[in-house]
Amino acid sequence: MTTAFQRTAFTQPQARPQLPTLPSGWPIGSYESYEDAQKAVDHLAGSDFPVTDVTIVGVEPMLVERIAGKMSWSKVLTSSAMSGAWFGLFLGLMLTFFTPNAGALPIVIGVVAGIAFNLLFGALGYAANKNKRSFISQSQLVARRYDVLSQPRTAEKGRELLADLAAKSAFAR
Repeated sequence: MTTAFQRTAFTQPQARPQLPTLPSGWPIGSYESYEDAQKAVDHLAGSDFPVTDVTIVGVEPMLVERIAGKMSWSKVLTSSAMSGAWFGLFLGLMLTFFTPNAGALPIVIGVVAGIAFNLLFGALGYAANKNKRSFISQSQLVARRYDVLSQPRTAEKGRELLADLAAKSAFAR
């Protein structure tokens, strides 16, 4: 005798792994940018290719940190005051909705309190970390190349479709 769980456990399609796992499949294309790899997958999707068999893999990943500028007290305080003002405005507007006939007083109190608290916490945070990091940056994870993989059952068809795409792109130039 089988239970409902036993019947559906073997008939359901396999779910994507929840834990980090190595990708599987055969390479069907390799691209210098993620955008080009996306275009390749879009081409496959437009050709009725089963894109659930496809994986884009970034090869030789690296973390790139681009420096945007030097951190200073004026930048910290200005940024803190602006974000505090927006948060205070939001809280003030919310209080105004729930307090009839209050006028603009909750908005003013919210903006002033938001600026004051954010200035305090921004200054304390910068003072605590000033000697550790005195610049602003943005980090991005990039790869040297992007491989498009497909499951073996559809890999040959995928290679043919991507070869057609490459030929069309070369001809268009």
